[in-house]
Amino acid sequence: MKQAIIIGGGPAGLTAAYELAKGGAYHPVVLERDAVLGGLARTVDFGGNRMDIGGHRFFTKSAEVQALWDELLPTAGAPAYDDRVLGRPFHGTPGGADPERADRLFLLRHRISRILYNHHFFDYPVSLNARTIRGLGLARMMAIGCSYLAACVHKREEITLEDFMVNRFGRALYETFFAGYTEKVWGKSPAELGADWGSQRIRGISLAAVLKNVAQRALGIGKNTEASLIEEFRYPKYGPGQLFDVLAEKVTAMGGEIVRGADVLRIEPADGAQSDAANETVNAAGGAEAAPSAAGASGNGRRVGRVIYRTADGAEHALAADVVLSSMPVKDLVAALPSAWFSDEVRDTAAALPYRDFMTAGLLVDRLLLKNETPYKTLGGIVPDCWIYIQEPDVRLGRLQVFNNWSPYLVRDPEHTVWLGLEYFCQEGDALWTMADDAFLRFATEELERIHVIAPGAVKEGHVVRMQKAYPAYYGSYEAFPAVRAALDTIHGLWCIGRNGQHRYNNMDHSMLTALEAVRAIHHADETGVEDKTALWDVNTETDYHETRDAAKGADA
Repeated sequence: MKQAIIIGGGPAGLTAAYELAKGGAYHPVVLERDAVLGGLARTVDFGGNRMDIGGHRFFTKSAEVQALWDELLPTAGAPAYDDRVLGRPFHGTPGGADPERADRLFLLRHRISRILYNHHFFDYPVSLNARTIRGLGLARMMAIGCSYLAACVHKREEITLEDFMVNRFGRALYETFFAGYTEKVWGKSPAELGADWGSQRIRGISLAAVLKNVAQRALGIGKNTEASLIEEFRYPKYGPGQLFDVLAEKVTAMGGEIVRGADVLRIEPADGAQSDAANETVNAAGGAEAAPSAAGASGNGRRVGRVIYRTADGAEHALAADVVLSSMPVKDLVAALPSAWFSDEVRDTAAALPYRDFMTAGLLVDRLLLKNETPYKTLGGIVPDCWIYIQEPDVRLGRLQVFNNWSPYLVRDPEHTVWLGLEYFCQEGDALWTMADDAFLRFATEELERIHVIAPGAVKEGHVVRMQKAYPAYYGSYEAFPAVRAALDTIHGLWCIGRNGQHRYNNMDHSMLTALEAVRAIHHADETGVEDKTALWDVNTETDYHETRDAAKGADA
């Protein structure tokens, strides 16, 4: 049996291991650097208060990914605890499991996400309703309307993210709700970011789309709605990490291995493969000699053969590899491969690829100052939002999760406490990242008090989670990334999957789909002797991914 080494135990890595194990031709070994599986989609348990890192709604247009989710966890056939207590309407799977009696299932949850700006709530995406007018004032609303009409008449060439957003929302609305938040997330003005980000994340959303959706709902017409406007979604009872724990169990049950605490150091060439610079040929463009699709890369002598990793005890281990599926950051992958396989330009580009890091402060509080002025009932009368985009300019806080509303089972005592996740975007090594946990929790608490979310003394306990390279960024050396991809694609037996593996801001379902495509291509290569990696890179490039989705099916991941 051949052996597949899979670097990373996140959505892409575990999906690849599962599919390879099912196929029977490969023995998959997953090397995960952390102790917790799931990558950015993990769930961290703090004594019964579970934290979803980043927030993950389960939505996909891929029938294949949907079938995999259905295979792993059934959808509830009865209301969750809070739905039952509050008598909220429920539309589940007839005859499905009861979440009060069964643990391994998807809940059906109601989506509410809003913006907090100037101490007022605004719909997300922004809609032109009475609340918006009251919050912004009539004069500003008129300016937003005129600005939007001007943007419709005078379209900008979409070079930067600012161009992309102004074309869809107008400059006034862009400056009110998008410019500051985007700078929090990426550490740069949207005028310094490429339009690629918008084309992947919000391509189907615009002010016109929002108005159309509002009109259709008011008139009771139109079956489809923008993905980011969907009102109901599925969610694992104990958070997204539950699905990946189930996936890991199935992998090991079929004979696969999962090694936690495994830090990959090097990927070495197969016996007889070239590793000497004297045997390498690099083209003038800075990439390697094969075409970007990497079909038939075996002829150039670059072939993976072994993966060297270190465990927590400091010991180094070597594993033979017929194929390597990598979801590790491209920056680290290129550094781990033989340097002679890349030109100086490719190595420099990869080493400089930009990322944003991520910190979450989990705060358990006894109450919120925010009032629930919506018609949606909640336990304890808390606001019903899954997350709140914090547009207040005087705080670093980017987004606030209310875990009670994702699932009451994430919270130890959902009736008497509120479990919050405060999300901060930062750079590894900056003032936030290096702050001691106690100091960071004090800082986060003070920010919530400053914007009147909680009262002094409301916090009962707190926890900190740091995530490195959470968001691959589209600026700096990313412009030269095609040469890096071309060079990686010439390496026989190497398959780049997942968000960091492709340096692409993929959703969870996209990451899983890259794994499915990789496994399919590996089997095809075994049959034909020809590797074609094109399908992997085509994931998340379709023009209509976020365009339409039946509202009853789910929401964005």
